Amino acid sequence: MEQSRRIKFREDERSLLLRLLLKVASAREPEIAAVLSGRRSLGSLAPGQRIPALQATGVWFQLLTIADELLAMRARRELEQGAGVDEVPGSFASVIAQMAANGHSAQEAQAALNELCVGPTMTAHPTEAKRVTVLEIHRRIYRKLTELDQPRWAPRERDLLVADLESEIELLWMTGELRLERPTVEREIAWGLHFFREVIFEATPQLYGKLQGAFERHYPGEPIRIPSFMRYASWIGGDRDGNPNVTAAVTAHAMAEYRNTAIGWYLAQVQRLVSVLSASSNVIDLPASFEPVLQTALDRSGQADEIAARNPDEPLRQFASALLARLDATRDGGTAAYPLAEAFRADLNALSSVLEAIGGRAVARRFVQPLLWQVGSFGFRTVSLDVRQNSTVVNRVLAELFALANPADPVAAGTPQWSARIRAALSQGEQLEIDAGRLSPEAGELLSTFSVIARHISGSDGDAVGALVLSMTRSADDLLAVYLLAQYCGLSTAPGGGGGTIRLRIVPLFETIADLQAAPGILDGLLGVSLVRRTVRDFGARQEIMLGYSDSNKDGGFLASNWELAKAQKRLAAVGRKHKVRISFFHGRGGSVSRGGAPTGRAIAAQPAGTVAGTMRVTEQGEVVSSKFANRGTGLNQLEILAAGVLAHSVGSPGDVEKKETPEFDEALEALAGMSQASYAGLMAEPGFLAYFNQASPVAELALLKMGSRPDRRFGASGIADLRAIPWVFAWSQNRHLLTGWYGIGSAMSSFVTVRGEAGRDLLARMFEHSRFFRLIVDEAEKTLYQSDMEIARLYAGLVSDSDAAGRIHARIGAEYELTRRLIGDLTGGDLSARFPMFKRRFDNLRRQMDDIHRLQVDLLREVRANTGTADQKRATDALLVSINCISAGLGWTG
Repeated sequence: MEQSRRIKFREDERSLLLRLLLKVASAREPEIAAVLSGRRSLGSLAPGQRIPALQATGVWFQLLTIADELLAMRARRELEQGAGVDEVPGSFASVIAQMAANGHSAQEAQAALNELCVGPTMTAHPTEAKRVTVLEIHRRIYRKLTELDQPRWAPRERDLLVADLESEIELLWMTGELRLERPTVEREIAWGLHFFREVIFEATPQLYGKLQGAFERHYPGEPIRIPSFMRYASWIGGDRDGNPNVTAAVTAHAMAEYRNTAIGWYLAQVQRLVSVLSASSNVIDLPASFEPVLQTALDRSGQADEIAARNPDEPLRQFASALLARLDATRDGGTAAYPLAEAFRADLNALSSVLEAIGGRAVARRFVQPLLWQVGSFGFRTVSLDVRQNSTVVNRVLAELFALANPADPVAAGTPQWSARIRAALSQGEQLEIDAGRLSPEAGELLSTFSVIARHISGSDGDAVGALVLSMTRSADDLLAVYLLAQYCGLSTAPGGGGGTIRLRIVPLFETIADLQAAPGILDGLLGVSLVRRTVRDFGARQEIMLGYSDSNKDGGFLASNWELAKAQKRLAAVGRKHKVRISFFHGRGGSVSRGGAPTGRAIAAQPAGTVAGTMRVTEQGEVVSSKFANRGTGLNQLEILAAGVLAHSVGSPGDVEKKETPEFDEALEALAGMSQASYAGLMAEPGFLAYFNQASPVAELALLKMGSRPDRRFGASGIADLRAIPWVFAWSQNRHLLTGWYGIGSAMSSFVTVRGEAGRDLLARMFEHSRFFRLIVDEAEKTLYQSDMEIARLYAGLVSDSDAAGRIHARIGAEYELTRRLIGDLTGGDLSARFPMFKRRFDNLRRQMDDIHRLQVDLLREVRANTGTADQKRATDALLVSINCISAGLGWTG
């Protein structure tokens, strides 16, 4: 065993992890240890050693990420200890301190809290390469490092901890990351629930506690109530857009799993209450008002006599035992079940009140308040499950129903007759007698999904169903078709007659640039329909709209996409004001910059004024979930940054000039976005570009990586237009072009300055200083450029069969890269990414190994494509897939 005297207190985690990894590698394959230490390259290894060497490199990247998480947590603690909690960026303490300094009253603060609704939405998406088994090892390594961080250990104890850490690295080495088969949706559901059980259930009340503490410091004596404003949602088990594996049965299974997980968590918490609430009626005097409350709880539990006999003279333990019995019945479908989550919450409130009354305020705050907050956020559902479907499918199914109902008078989608038919049916509350035996499989499946939705909306937690999200929304009629299908399937409050509403939130998803531009008109038309207005009013006069970052980026490039998203939000909010409806936005962001994955706090701050208003939903996709919620400290911090950012944007500051409209800036951004999109479109139109993309990247081979249950293309098409945005971004990251995060910006800025001269250059400088939106664009493009590498990209270009086209396209990309680097450098006044030292240092530490993996990956792509159907191809393919995982781990995201 290693002697602890050789390990300094707070030995650099990276050094410790590398030393232990080298020890594990040296004991097995010394050549691989030489690769890890930089003494050999991957290309120098024999073919049989490539996979273990890549696996080892991937393990090292994972260990570095874990160390970075620990160091970030330590830095936050040290900042809080040194400067005070109010100085921690992105914290509730900082936001509440600023609110108090700006003169916001306690009443204004409470009003802001009452409007606050923050919705992280988990999605599986085919971007997550880590298995749950690997995630669990990562978590144990993190926890072991936090233990080692403590100064209290004796040398022998520290040796044992280091040995434990070494054993976890051994397990990580032996586990491997490649999935042997594509995961089922059921396994993806279990993957998502892992993060709730391990992190989110506990982090959520801690988040509320931090906010409560901030208000107690800055608004002392004010009775500010902290509501459960975190409302989690999920697409896992509900997203059927292009995924035939998500069926109505799978959606029903998902909601059952989510329900059982929440109730299972509460059972454990209430069992703890049974254990700790030992107050004796011989010692304390309970208020008389509690006696009937206790008796009612015992009677409803169905176990009154047994509980009273088991816990005589312990009324609070009896009460908690009654709650436990009812939760058991709720899980198992017994007669004593809680009818609604609110009934359980009411019992907890009664328990909290009696504890307060007998002087047990600290007990209530420690043991009951966290559970009250959890029930407020998770209900009997864990998450609200969204159901997503494509407008093409919805219209096809509705056309089929129309044809079955009236074969002599078919109507086609997109025609005036179609629009009139839908609107007439909605206004009359029309019901159809549907013979399931005559339906196509597609129609039968969609209607079965609506039946599942209707059943769960009427269940013990109506919020178990979130929204029906309609992807590729192109018209108001697309959305009205969903309303009509819901009406046919039992979701109308007035079936067979007019004047009713639909008991389902229906949310448009605007994805492409053309759709974003058309969105205000679509919303205006939708809100002009009386059934829709009544339905929206039933849901608090709030209409949610989802914005797609991925397809709009693939459609027009990074700058144009982000500008169109910002404009759409402002215009949609204006339409809402016209109809006296509040518009809330659901941001479909991914992990990469090009899919909206900018730092959370800054991304929220850069949203247009008046578009947040206390409410925001955001997708947490694939590897983003793993990186944010791998451990409790990081998870709590990420949730706080998100919620505090929404609160800060909503409250604002009287002197916040950066959120005010600046027509001069808007006009400049309009010009820049147009020029950027033109440059990007020019690249897409280059002869041979599609072949370049397919051959100079591993996009075709990505399908072999068993990451997610969803296919990588909608409807099986093979062109760029129908390729999902995730593999589009993933492929450009693997070959280090990363053009989805910067291409076109250089040409736009160059043209802008050429036309406007020094006045244009001065305007760009002022925008960089005073526009959060423009500065965020520049900052994220700069970081993406730093990770791009045109020499590595040239190696991939060498895979293209048409060498002339490859040379021409690579040269065009390289020229734009150099132009964008130079102009961003001129704007920021420094070397590329010098303003982001932590980001730069992390990537610099990996660059040598990353470049080595890329060179090997190019060789592997050649082998895989040249040896179709042979044993050599199988070996090369396995190595290629591990290299894809390694590059993703090095970049920190997949797509």
